[in-house]
Amino acid sequence: MINDIQSYLTTENVFLIVNWGIIPFWVLLLIFPYHSLTKILVNSLIAPLILATGYVFFAYQIYLNDEILSSFNLYLGLDSLYALYSNDLFLLIFWLHFLSISLFVGAWIARDAERYMVPRMILMISLVLTYFSGPVGLIFYWIIRVFFSKKINFNE
Repeated sequence: MINDIQSYLTTENVFLIVNWGIIPFWVLLLIFPYHSLTKILVNSLIAPLILATGYVFFAYQIYLNDEILSSFNLYLGLDSLYALYSNDLFLLIFWLHFLSISLFVGAWIARDAERYMVPRMILMISLVLTYFSGPVGLIFYWIIRVFFSKKINFNE
């Protein structure tokens, strides 16, 4: 039975599953950012745990293929980074990493916006920017946040 599941967990299938699977979490953040269901599903460890499970599974696959040490070549230059991401397993691990960090940042933005009573429309813009471009949404939110928190604090 495990072999049947493992044969289904190709890089392409997992990529499609996580891409479609992350969307409900983002929809909850966009439409119901302060609802208890959003707090349970998005602000808890559920989504990161699911993504981390895929991350560990594919990291183990890389280990089994004796390619784990080649990942350190990414620091040697863009050509090495390009070569690393030409491997589907490494590319999928990067994508899982990106999705989990983006969702974490989006959840933090929603919690923080509730704390400082940031208007929903500004929150929605911040979340959409974070979903599509990560740091741009975070920077946009931080700039807007200053006006609602009435302070500049880089330690929160």
